[in-house]
Amino acid sequence: MSMDAVFRALADRSRRRLLDRLHARNGQALGELCEGLGMSRQAVTKHLAILEEAHLVVSRKEGRVRLHFINPVPINDIAERWIGKFERGRLQALADLKHRLEGETDE
Repeated sequence: MSMDAVFRALADRSRRRLLDRLHARNGQALGELCEGLGMSRQAVTKHLAILEEAHLVVSRKEGRVRLHFINPVPINDIAERWIGKFERGRLQALADLKHRLEGETDE
């Protein structure tokens, strides 16, 4: 899985809305996902295909219905690589400040 594919998939507002809907209630069928979006079934299907290519959504067939589920792993990978490393520095700076302040109050 390419992080570029994940970023491309997340760049579109409609796809982010689909992910939000799956986050709110995982395991929805296409018809449920289409409700209230103002998009055709075909458009939603195309967006879901892009999300599946980026491994952000997985689907499984249950009887005659295909259910769609969010896969949080690619988003977590982005958080660890692109957000986590920036937070580590801030957290370390706060820890250093805390230790210095505690050292100054002990004197």
